[in-house]
Amino acid sequence: MLSALLGLRAEAATLELLSPGGKIKVAVQTDKEISYSVSFGGKELLRQNNLTLTTNKGTLGRNAKLLSANSSIVNETKEPVVPLKFSRIETKYRKAVLKFKGNFYIEFRVTDHAVAYRFATRLGKMLDVDDESFNLQTIVPMTAHLQPTDKFRTSYETRYVHQQLFAPADGKMATLPALLTGKDDMNVLVSETGVLDYPKMFLKRNGSGGFSATFPKCPLAWAEESDRAMNVTSEETYIARTNGTRAFPWRYMVLGTSKEIAMQTLPVVLSEPCALQETDWIRPGKVSWEWWCGATPYGKDVNFKAGCNTATYKYFIDFAARFGLEYILLDEGWAKSTRDPFVPNDALDLQEVIRYGKSKGVGVVLWLSWLTVERHFDLFKKYEEWGVAGVKVDFMDHSHQWMVNFYERVAEAAAKHKLVVDFHGAYSPAGLEFKFPNVLSYEGVVGMEMMSRCTPENTVYYPFIRNTAGAMDYTPGAMINMQPEVYRSVRPNSAAIGTRCYNMALYVIFESGVQMLADNPTNYYKNEECTRFIASVPVTWDETRVLEASAGEYFIVARRKGDSWFVGGFCNGKENVRHFRVRLDFLSAGVDYRISAFCDGPNAGYQAMDYRTSEQNVDHGTELTIDMVRNGGWAAVIARR
Repeated sequence: MLSALLGLRAEAATLELLSPGGKIKVAVQTDKEISYSVSFGGKELLRQNNLTLTTNKGTLGRNAKLLSANSSIVNETKEPVVPLKFSRIETKYRKAVLKFKGNFYIEFRVTDHAVAYRFATRLGKMLDVDDESFNLQTIVPMTAHLQPTDKFRTSYETRYVHQQLFAPADGKMATLPALLTGKDDMNVLVSETGVLDYPKMFLKRNGSGGFSATFPKCPLAWAEESDRAMNVTSEETYIARTNGTRAFPWRYMVLGTSKEIAMQTLPVVLSEPCALQETDWIRPGKVSWEWWCGATPYGKDVNFKAGCNTATYKYFIDFAARFGLEYILLDEGWAKSTRDPFVPNDALDLQEVIRYGKSKGVGVVLWLSWLTVERHFDLFKKYEEWGVAGVKVDFMDHSHQWMVNFYERVAEAAAKHKLVVDFHGAYSPAGLEFKFPNVLSYEGVVGMEMMSRCTPENTVYYPFIRNTAGAMDYTPGAMINMQPEVYRSVRPNSAAIGTRCYNMALYVIFESGVQMLADNPTNYYKNEECTRFIASVPVTWDETRVLEASAGEYFIVARRKGDSWFVGGFCNGKENVRHFRVRLDFLSAGVDYRISAFCDGPNAGYQAMDYRTSEQNVDHGTELTIDMVRNGGWAAVIARR
């Protein structure tokens, strides 16, 4: 029998699922067609979203017949191997399993701020999935914040567009995650996780307040375009050929304020168990990166020809060791040919660089194009023998089933040989990083390396959209900072838009298992107090508190590692100065602390490199003033006295 909280109304063929605190109600229609509606805080928000899975064995969800339903309240604790928000996550949710005739079921999980569901089948050893419906229909005016794309082949590196949901459809697709914002800070985050042996999902606006899903089909034939690019020349009729007995990806919606959206941990809550027996070797950390500055340190201590050579990489290792960074990254240029992952260029003694790094406690990560990895899968064994610490795999630019499986094959092979992985030219995280936590980060973002395309106007959305999906390799750390109207930047003297404090705060704000220090060691040495701060910011966290937030406007967050708290904030350029008063009531009561802060200087609104430092004693009852200029920021560390 259904529990009272499940609330079956047989006459209407409706199952009502209430979240543990009663804040969310999901009404599931099971009469012939399966659909669900969502009410939040007593108000209906999403209505009659249809669910079907079209396969070579029939369309599951059409002419459906419910056989049974059960519901329970689950209290669950997760401790992620690479904790980006919390080292321990306790969640309470309603789990409901609806079994239908035809050997399939739909599982719902409902918290007080989120709704997630997935299909599961018991249809033998092989199944072709031709399509899956995901319809999201709002009934109130909302603005959609989307990363658009004209085609399935995309690196997820376009700026957000902002469209009224009821405006005419433009025919373009959008990647996930996506954010809907409405009146009174009512927001809906739309995303997915658990995407394994299945394509990534894309959205298309329908012009009447909602979305439908679309998926890339599995490739049948490819054509090589370059050392890093393949084009699909013909496709299968299906989006996935997969095991017929399995659970499919989670589709989820998070509902709430900007703070609640940014704080959500649903990808962790929905994650499958780790596939690795041992994880102690996985080492999140910071990386000194040579590409952004053209591998050209300079100055009186650089008495060698800089470039992708032994002397330069040793210089980067010395810099990393001095500031306690875990890795250096050898990007494109370290190999003699991008097609050969085993032969360094003539100026590089790779074995000596790896040996030297080990002597300094600094690991070496190697860049590779995905196509080279695919054609040389024995490289993982060889790199372990050499002592390489990890790989950066780049330019996948596809998200069909074959490529999703490529990501998993890379993660598994790298884990077997104790290598960490950073995916670039990549889609947003979708659950693989929990199965294989040696996957420390993904790009899939308009990051700082995009130069003029990377503006605060776009970037301030990241805590509410892209970073909610998981780790994000934005490659921060610029020491040459400019306001947008005076911005000029060309490698090797690369610069970033936003104030100095804006760029420093990114280390606290953004979540990634590997966090780059993208600028030139020369610039970091010239700005040592800033460098020491960003080098001290952890990449994994025990606790997170969002202090102030408005999607796309501003964001201030406090994160704890051990006994210390780090605070970071940034804003867009719509106001000349923003003023905030934040309480430090997250600090332990009865304990005295000292805060060291970096704030925008009086001229930072024009000269973006202007900043000031300050220190003061604080405690649990302190109310702190935080001021940020346009495109500005604020960063601090709070330690026990």
